[in-house]
Amino acid sequence: TGYQLTLKREAPELLKYLRFEVAFNRTNAFVKSAALYLIVALLSCVGWLLRREGLLYWARRLLVWTAVPHTLALVARSLLSGYPPVTNLYSSAIFIGWGAVIMGIILEGGFKKRPSGMGALVGGITGFSTLLIAHFLAGEGDTLEQMRAVLDTRFWLATHVTTITLGYMATFIAGVAGIFYILAGLASRRLDEATQQEMDRILYGTTAFALLLSFVGTVLGGLWADDSWGRFWGWDPKENGALLIVTWCAIMLHTRWGRMVATRGFAVMAVFGNVVTAWSWFGVNQLSIGLHSYGFTDSASFWLLVFCLSQVGICLMGLLPLRFWKSGIPPVK
Repeated sequence: TGYQLTLKREAPELLKYLRFEVAFNRTNAFVKSAALYLIVALLSCVGWLLRREGLLYWARRLLVWTAVPHTLALVARSLLSGYPPVTNLYSSAIFIGWGAVIMGIILEGGFKKRPSGMGALVGGITGFSTLLIAHFLAGEGDTLEQMRAVLDTRFWLATHVTTITLGYMATFIAGVAGIFYILAGLASRRLDEATQQEMDRILYGTTAFALLLSFVGTVLGGLWADDSWGRFWGWDPKENGALLIVTWCAIMLHTRWGRMVATRGFAVMAVFGNVVTAWSWFGVNQLSIGLHSYGFTDSASFWLLVFCLSQVGICLMGLLPLRFWKSGIPPVK
């Protein structure tokens, strides 16, 4: 057409960019990855319940294979935007999913002699859930929107925002592992002592990782605030949300070190960490106040409330006496 010919003559680089963006959108890579992550989670769950190592092997392989297009799509999106991977709520969702999948692969790599299924399960569930969130966020408009002036700095986006988002990822991984521990203990007899020890390592390791990332990310955020607004800390809702995550992870680790909780109690606390993180990630945005608030949406508030209530419900289930647990064995100390 005449418009394309004009673009080709006057701005050939822009035409290449547009073709790249069209090709990227046509792949629909994130939606396809979400579907594959759901299959990974189902294979892991069924394989674990039925003790079928073949299914667990396939879950591990599919997780790795799906991580490849997810990674390529993340890189392509970053190239299109010209910024680091996380710039808005949509990009934070797909990045959290990517980080969770990589963490799941790492957790699976820790059990080389046999597939545990735990890493593939938590990675698959978190990857699917966050990409599903991203899919609904995409319906609100352009996901490659113009960068807000206050965020238009590649250095702080690459350091503070990326680090704090990975902190969200780690707390969600711990929370999903906690959910699996509670539901498996209540509904099946498969939560034996060996599985408990395995889950205990996952819960502890991911929580410690979450504390490190959240603390470093919060400090970097303070340095960015000092650079932009002339103050390190101003008790902004988003800053308070980040502090809540750091505080909750620290409380979890101290209760474990002080032997105030065993694996079951730690799992319950990890599930409640999902509420704390969801509030910091989405909740403060619904307040429509503060320097980090970019708008209120009724649908987000409703689903955030539903999610938080579901997590509190699972926490209460985890506190049921052991006589209600099919895997009614003493907790691992």
